[in-house]
Amino acid sequence: MDPAPSGAAAPRPAVVINDVSKSFTLPTEQVHTLKERALHPLRRSSSEKLDALKGVSMTVNKGEFFGVVGRNGSGKSTLLKCMAGIYQVDGGQIFIDGRLSTFIELGVGFNPDLAARDNVTINGVMMGLTPREAADRFDKVIEFAELEDFVDMKLKNYSSGMQVRLAFSVAIQVDADVLLIDEVLAVGDASFQQKCFDVFYKMRDDGQTVLLVTHDMGAVTRFCDRAALLDHGRVVDFGDPDEVAKSYLDLNFGTTRTEAQDGEGAREGDGAGSIEAAWFEDANGERLDTLVQGQHARFCAKAQFSRETANVEWGVVFENAEHHALFATTTTWAEIDTGTLSAGEATTFSVDFEVPFAPGRIFATPMISYLGSGDRYVDRRDRFASAVVTGTRHSGGSIMIAHDVHFDKTKGSS
Repeated sequence: MDPAPSGAAAPRPAVVINDVSKSFTLPTEQVHTLKERALHPLRRSSSEKLDALKGVSMTVNKGEFFGVVGRNGSGKSTLLKCMAGIYQVDGGQIFIDGRLSTFIELGVGFNPDLAARDNVTINGVMMGLTPREAADRFDKVIEFAELEDFVDMKLKNYSSGMQVRLAFSVAIQVDADVLLIDEVLAVGDASFQQKCFDVFYKMRDDGQTVLLVTHDMGAVTRFCDRAALLDHGRVVDFGDPDEVAKSYLDLNFGTTRTEAQDGEGAREGDGAGSIEAAWFEDANGERLDTLVQGQHARFCAKAQFSRETANVEWGVVFENAEHHALFATTTTWAEIDTGTLSAGEATTFSVDFEVPFAPGRIFATPMISYLGSGDRYVDRRDRFASAVVTGTRHSGGSIMIAHDVHFDKTKGSS
């Protein structure tokens, strides 16, 4: 299927990528020194070919916010570098109508031994500004990057977050018709990421053409008019950003197994009971590796007690991959009395919920503790079970809660 739209009446596109191919030669064995050549005169360097792009075609319209997604090694960054002229294509053509600004790699064009002012001027000129334009926009660059206190510091003393803020601030000052952005949302703190979002909203409202490479499906569905999914150098899905985002999540998580990461965390407890298993399941009791955002799910855990135990509570904490706690609950909070548990008795603990979490992997830490004892555990198994949450809705945080939004408009009194 040719993803490029057709029709004689269509306006002139901003970007046309027509059957583009790009390959690299990767050495597998090399003769580096004269000594190696003398000792092994018959040895020859060998290499293999890596096809990074294989006949990629797509068209991006003027004023369109376009997403390019794919797993690591899919070819998406190679495509942007071909568009930017960093790589020369082996086959096919790329046409870009207008001035191009790129934000592809952190620190490209920066001199670590120079201060911010010199780097802003040099980087701005490299992106197409005149030296006067770059100098005139310096204050805006520094203000956006929030680096007023570090203007005279050499860039080699900047943190990576400070460098990316400076680089992005320079990139958005260029009066570009087409902007290429690669993974800018993967760096920087939360406040700077929100500033990036604000800039993206303005770019979209101003009708700028933006190509965004990202692993954040929330950003794809939030900003993009259309998107393309690359896999092994080919376009495998194209069009509606919600559908492309779902295809990306299926491609990444469709065969992921919960058991692969079970039981790898720390464990503590006095041995009166043992948590033997934990898992996620649906309403019918079928075990799940993948939870769908907004649908019903259940977390379950089983324990066996080796001696009589009283005054205990079951609980669980859900975390994301960054070890941030997302949700916790216990039998005590639910006003459930577990009573006295006999030696040899088995118990089951479960929590039913509508999946509120943002897309990504979540981990469950089940625990049995003594009431009123603080952190004295019968058994606690850190990140004992896990599952992958799929979905395209993203609140900008770690969860998407059920909510209602109301808006009223009334005429003012005269």
